Parts: sequence; C-alpha cells; structure tokens
Amino acid sequence: MQHAFLNALSFGMGTVFRIVGAKPTGLVLLLSAISAVSAHAGAAELTPAPQKFRQEIATRFGPSDGLPPGKAQLIEIDYRGTPRLFTGGRWFEFQDDGKWRELSELAAKSDREFVVGDASGAVLTLALPWRDMLQVLRWKSTVWVATAADPFLVANGTARSLGWPSKYRINQMAVDANGTLWVASSAGLFRRTERGWSPLGITDGQGRAWAVQDVLGVASDAKNQLWFATRAGVGMRAAEGWKFFEGKDGLPWNDFTGMTAGPEGEIWFGTRLGAIRFDGQRWHYRQGPAWLPDDEVRQIAVDLKGRAWFATGKGAGVIEFKPMTLAEKAAFYEDEIARYIKRTPFGYVAEAPLRTSGDKSTAHPNDSDNDGLWTAMYGAGECFGYAAIGDPAAKARAKQAFEALRFLQKVTQGGAHSPPDGYIARTIRSTDEPDPNAGRIEGDREEQKRDKLWKAYEPRWPKSADGKWYWKSDTSSDELDGHYFFYSLYYEFCADIEEEKERVRDVVRRITDHLIEHGFLLIDHDGKPTRWGIYAPQYLNEDPYWWPERGLNSLSILTYLSDAAHITGDPKYAAASRELIEKHGYAQNIMYPKVQHGPGSGNQSDDEMGFMCYYNLLRYSRDEALKKQVRSSFYGYWANEAPEMNPFFNFSYAAHTLQNSAENVFGRFSLKPWEGWFEDSIATLYGFPLDRVNWSRRNSHRLDLQLLSLEKSTDLSDARRGGRGFRVNGKVLPIENRYFEHWNTDPWRLDYNENGMELGAGTVFLL
Repeated sequence: MQHAFLNALSFGMGTVFRIVGAKPTGLVLLLSAISAVSAHAGAAELTPAPQKFRQEIATRFGPSDGLPPGKAQLIEIDYRGTPRLFTGGRWFEFQDDGKWRELSELAAKSDREFVVGDASGAVLTLALPWRDMLQVLRWKSTVWVATAADPFLVANGTARSLGWPSKYRINQMAVDANGTLWVASSAGLFRRTERGWSPLGITDGQGRAWAVQDVLGVASDAKNQLWFATRAGVGMRAAEGWKFFEGKDGLPWNDFTGMTAGPEGEIWFGTRLGAIRFDGQRWHYRQGPAWLPDDEVRQIAVDLKGRAWFATGKGAGVIEFKPMTLAEKAAFYEDEIARYIKRTPFGYVAEAPLRTSGDKSTAHPNDSDNDGLWTAMYGAGECFGYAAIGDPAAKARAKQAFEALRFLQKVTQGGAHSPPDGYIARTIRSTDEPDPNAGRIEGDREEQKRDKLWKAYEPRWPKSADGKWYWKSDTSSDELDGHYFFYSLYYEFCADIEEEKERVRDVVRRITDHLIEHGFLLIDHDGKPTRWGIYAPQYLNEDPYWWPERGLNSLSILTYLSDAAHITGDPKYAAASRELIEKHGYAQNIMYPKVQHGPGSGNQSDDEMGFMCYYNLLRYSRDEALKKQVRSSFYGYWANEAPEMNPFFNFSYAAHTLQNSAENVFGRFSLKPWEGWFEDSIATLYGFPLDRVNWSRRNSHRLDLQLLSLEKSTDLSDARRGGRGFRVNGKVLPIENRYFEHWNTDPWRLDYNENGMELGAGTVFLL
C-alpha cells in the first residue's frame, strides 16, 4: 500500500512542478514532490526532494530478547563486526533473528577474571576483575582493554599494563587510523608514544585552554580527525586546526560518558541523560523511552552498518537507519491507524489509549471531543493522496471519512433532544457503553465558575432516534473548520460521480443554511448557541467577551460561505459573504486574525484551524478583492508560525503565495515564503518517529535552547523547568524530540511528562 501524494516522486527526480494554489493541481503537487526551493529559480519552480531517505528506528532489548535485566556494563563490536554486550560477568551476542545469545565460553568463572575473544576469535582469560572492566577496544589484530586505573594491551593470552599514571582516572580509550592510542582522563587528553604517555595541550582562538582536565570521551572519526568531549564542550582537530562546539553551536548536552565514531563520519556521544549524534552539520539529541532503554548511556558502539548500539542503565538498545520512502512511511501509519486507531464501524480517527504502557496491541480507542475534526483532517490527507496519483485505497479511505462525518449530521436528528436541521455532533459512542451524562452536570457547573460563557445543561450526550448512539453536543468552531476543510477537498478530488457530489452538496447545504437561518450561530438542542459556535456580528464586533475570537471566527464563516458557494453553486452564499464584508467589516476583521505577541504566543488550536480556513478560502473563493486581503493576512500569520517547522502550515501557505505579492502604503512586497521553509518541512517529514506512543521526553536542561521571552525568570532553573523555548537557530525542537497527537499542540513546549499509555495517529504526517 502506498500513500498517494507522497509517492508522486516516482514521476522522476528531474521534474519541476508548477505550483498554482488556486487551481486543483496546486497543493497536491506541492505536497507530493518538492523539497527545496532553488535560490535561482522562478517563484514557482521547485526542486523535488528525494522520495527515499533513511528512517531512524530505535529498538530496546530486554529479557524477552534474551538479555538479563539490569545494567549493561560494556558493549563492543567484535572481530567479525557483531555486537556483543557484557553484563554480570557474561557476554551476549546479537543474532540475525533479532535476539541475543549468551556466549557461555566467554563467561567469567570468578570475580577475579575477565574473558574476551581476541582478533581471531580465540578465547582469552585475563587476570583482571571483570567488575572493573571499562572498555574493550579493537584495531586490526590488536586488542586493548581498560579499567578506570590502567589500560592494557592484550597479547599472547595476557594483558600487559601500559604504565598509566595511577593517580589519574581513565574515562575512555580510542585509537586513530595510524594505530596511535589515545586516553581521555581526569588529567586531560593523552596519547601513547614510544616514550610513554604524552599530554596534548589545546587552546582555542580566545585563549581558552581545552582538555586540560577531566576529558570524558575521545574518538577518531572516519577522516582520522581527533575528537574529545568535556563538560566545557566538544573539540575536533581538522586539517585546518581545532574546532570547538558549545551550546551556542548546537551542542545539546555535556554530561558525557564517552563517545565513538561511525563509518560515515558521524560521531555519537553517550551522556548520563541520553545520547547525541553529530552528522557533520547538525546535532541530534536522543533521550527517553522512545529512543533508549534508559537515559544513562554507559557506552556506545557503532558497527559497519552505522547502527549505534547502547549499553545503558537498563539494558541494551540500538538506533539504526533503514532506507524508506515517504510513501512507505505513510503506508506504515495507515496500517497502524487501521489496526489500532479507527473507532466504530464508521472509522473515526483520533488516538487510542493503551491498557499496557507501550504495547500497541492493547489499544482501545474511545471518543474524544474533536473526533469530527481529527477524522476530517485524516480524510483531507486521503483526498490529497487520491488526487496525486489516483490510488484507489486512498479514495476508499476518504469515502469512509466522508460517511463518518456525514453521520455526525444525521445522528442528531429525530431524537428526544433534536437541534435544528444541519447541526453536527462532536462525536458518538455506543449506548452499550456507560452513560456519559452520569455526573456530568456537576463538572459543567464547576467549569462555568471559571468560564462565564460555559454552558451547563443536560443532556450533553443525547441519544439518537434509533437508540443506538449517544451523540455529543455543544459542537465547537474547530469541528466546523475541519468539516468544511474536508468537504471541499472531497467534493473536488474524490466525489467523481454526480450522485456522490450531490451527497456532499446536501451535507454542506444543511449546515450552512443552519448557520444563516440562525443569524450565523450554531444552535444546540437547548435552543441556544453552542459555547464556541459564534459567528454573528453582534457578538464578534460588539461583545467585549468575543473580541479575541473576532479575527478567526470571521475567517471561519467567510470560508464556510465560500466553500458552500463552490460546492452547491448557490449564489446566496456568496451574497451572505458580501453582506458580512460590506456591512460588518469581516474582511477587515481577518487582517488581525489572532491575538498574539510573536512566535510561540496564542493558542495552537487556533493556528491549526486558521490554516485550514486560509487554504480553503484562497482555493475556492471567487471573490478576488477578498482574496487579495486574505493573502496579506495569511502572510502575517504564516510568518509567526514559520519557526515551528510545520509542513502542513508551510505547504498550505506556499500553495497560495509562491507567485503572489501584496501592496500596502509602504509599497509592493513578495508573499513568497522565505528561504528554508521547504527544508524545514521535509526535515519534519523525514524526522517523524515511526513510534507514535506518547513516551516522556526531557529537553529543558539542554544547552542549545533559549527560553521564550514570556518565560524568562530571575531563576533560570525554575524558568527551564517545564517551560517553553526554542533552539539557538530560532526554531522549535525537532520533531524527534517532541510528542503530540495533532497539530494543535504547543510546539514550543520543552518537556513531555507522558507515560507511554496512548498511541497517536499518523494523521499529522499524512496530511
């Protein structure tokens, strides 16, 4: 199974795609292929991104994989290139079947010996206490071992001391391409010479001395460049001299336990709080159960395939990079959604709680407040997928999403508590389940004390006319944003027979007529507006309680009317839009769409809603005067969101602005997204972890972060704890260091205190 819009690169890497956001082919081709904007290309010329990339995948090993519980002491790559783990005086070898097998012939028979294989595989028993062993190091046919007190050369079945000064603690050994032995120690960095151990003095361009004490790690990379790690930072000796890396240069953390080099020039660093990889350009931080068995990384070994193997405080793990295409990644998420996420025969898509931490097989999806929104966004991704290459599986999934959303309109009618026609429920749940109304009113009354406009009424969950379903009322504006976003795309891309188009027209006509007939209010079964379903001028323009919602709700209702006009062809919807614009200033309202104070401010749910509306309004409206204003509004909104590296936001914006400019009293200016927007988008798509379990993540301690200005405190430790911030490059943390279920989650958040008890859908990737 391939997800269509991401598979479009099979058309050829040399293709340059024309992007015209207002036409049917616009965003589809943008989403399906491009990755980088050529600095010399025209506004609409984009270079396709590689469909293939290397997906980072982490595996943790435990007793079910053949390893004993507890701390791992050493890990090495043996003379054949096979990972071996040492723990409790025993060696374990990784097998092709993904399990570990104990090497009984290498088991220590007492605490006073250490057994290891030499370069030929022969078993050597060394008169060294195995509990003291710090490292096994191999180079060609030479083997060294080390304790914290002494390095040894293994030869002729014995371990010969290399005469290390006993007052200095050894932290790590390394050997370079010339066979020179290096030691990182409590007294600095030393190399082995014919005359003994020689310290290496290092100074930077600012006159600072480096590596003069407590060097925590040392390695020689594939280019024979020497590296060291200290609490002050990391140094690398290149042909042109020493380079140094600190937090301001992107180094995430500095409590090192060691380091090692990979076959492609990459360097891995172990720390007491996660692992770090430097690929020559960027620093990648890996921490928490999503990546490691334990944050205490005691040792790392990298094999010839580039797989990084970890000995940690709770066993072994590996991070590897497997070739994958974006289409294959999409198919992986589609499979998980089908197996674990979809709920009820209609297939609502949100997320799934787990009965056992991390065990996806225990998923039991239940209803959420916004099932309509999340299912709509999932369905929108399927519409783009079908439009890109005509994948019938994507079309079938989009149709299922349409039926699910259509049912949310049908289920509300005919029962004992029936709202006006067209009303859409938030979600449904079977009446075979416990009554969700039980004890609900008390909670609503408490909420009303905090929120003056909150509704306390019964039942919040009425029953359907046939008695089979509870349906949730008090539907919000974000639900409607999602429904309209999906319906327009489904009508354009997937409803390819007249009967299906008429079904879409019917759904859209009913809800839009409901809003118009009730003065642009969403009226619930109690005859009153829902808490958030407010689009009327007397509220948005005159009620001080509603002025924060003025911009976005004006944008929403103009989008709904535009979508309805496009789908039904009825001119009354365009006329209603013009009335809101000309009599009530709604076009001016959307020029200030969100109450915010720069990047990271405001509500991210608003951002998600806003981008769906902007995209549809610019795509389907025929009001050119309005669209001219909307593009300028969209530019200001996107500029605020650009540091969030959100591909959905970036693609939605670029689809409508790559060929556009705007003009104000200061002159004409380009609306084209600035350099880096596409690279950021692709980095996010490549970086999405396959594991969508909500594992905990910690970042607030990192050295490469700055706090948002609103988070500043006189006590930096207090401000960092659970705070919000961004990297020194001005952007949010990479997707690999965050967890979220939907695009409405705060991307500036630093720590995620989760427990692995929920599985998120891949909708955020698919869309």
